[in-house]
Amino acid sequence: MISALAPVRWFRDFGRPPRILGLDVARALAILGMAGAHIGEFVPFQWSDPSTWTDLVHGRSSLLFALLAGVSIALMTGRSTPPAPERMPSLRLNLVGRGATIFLIGLALEMLNTPIAVILTLYGLLYVAVIPFLRWRPWQLLLGAGVLALTAPATLALLAALALEPYGGGISFALYGMYPLSVWLAFALAGMALGRLHVERLRTAAIALIAGVVLAVCGYGLGAVGQGLGLDGRSGLGFGSETGWEAYPDALAAADPVGAALSAFFAVEPHSGGTAEVVGSGGFVLAVVGLCLLLSRPLRWPFLPLAALGSMPLTAYTAHVLSVVVVAGPGGFFQSNDFWAATALVLLIAATLWSMFLGRGPLERLVGRAAQAMAAVPVSRADATADTDRHVPAPPVITGHRLGA
Repeated sequence: MISALAPVRWFRDFGRPPRILGLDVARALAILGMAGAHIGEFVPFQWSDPSTWTDLVHGRSSLLFALLAGVSIALMTGRSTPPAPERMPSLRLNLVGRGATIFLIGLALEMLNTPIAVILTLYGLLYVAVIPFLRWRPWQLLLGAGVLALTAPATLALLAALALEPYGGGISFALYGMYPLSVWLAFALAGMALGRLHVERLRTAAIALIAGVVLAVCGYGLGAVGQGLGLDGRSGLGFGSETGWEAYPDALAAADPVGAALSAFFAVEPHSGGTAEVVGSGGFVLAVVGLCLLLSRPLRWPFLPLAALGSMPLTAYTAHVLSVVVVAGPGGFFQSNDFWAATALVLLIAATLWSMFLGRGPLERLVGRAAQAMAAVPVSRADATADTDRHVPAPPVITGHRLGA
């Protein structure tokens, strides 16, 4: 029920513990950045020209979203303490239900035929991919993220060259697409580690900011070295290349597996999936999270609209994609910084009012209910009848812990 006192209570209580305001702010920046990457007008980034800094949203916004996904998963599965073994069955089902619902929302958005590379399908898959790592400790999660970041890009490029650029629906979606699972899983594991390390504490935020700056310098420095060596990208064989065992030696020489692996290691361009990009952009987005956590306390009131938007990312992302369809039509494409600014303003106002009067976003409610339904343990009629006949109270139905969106 909508109450006249709702705004008063909202300004007083929203973003207070156990909710972490800085994470919602960072999530809002990721949503607005992805919207800009889809419809904004840009010129190539140059440090010396502030008018080009909006180009930073390319690639980094989606990686920020992936990092925050890992933090959210850690928070909903025990916060700073890995879940106990007895909680694991319900948590696994909960994450499967959550991921499947997000995946279906992503498929629906892809059916609208926009030029946007919708992230929600892989985002849903990510919730399932992290299940084996839920009980890992922070140092294990960081080690896993580091191994993936340093080895996966070169390994995948090497395998692709050895197989002469393989193609298939599964690998194109999960490994060689716009959002490679190997890259996103590295960010999810790093985010889970951050969530397990008392992310609500100022000390953790400060360490994240400093570590992010150091990683950004290392990663972009590595990319600069690669560009200096001419190892900043490769084109592959293409479908016209002759294949088969007789032609394989020549085709393999043309594919240049070693060169492909080196190029993948030094690749730094947005969405290249290279090690330099993962480390450099990973450091950038980690610093953004740390900065949001540090500033959200002294700047709580001005950050509230951003936090409201960040509390309903699925709804906001879906609304953005729908707005592109309404304006451009199916398959249409346009770029407009004015429309980007209008999108940001409308999303901020709508999310604030919805959060103030109605609470959770509509799609966040849907995903939460689907996850709870998936994790619920049904009681058979025969078991219930047997318990009644014995005059023994039936044991409580364990549905698992309610997980936030």
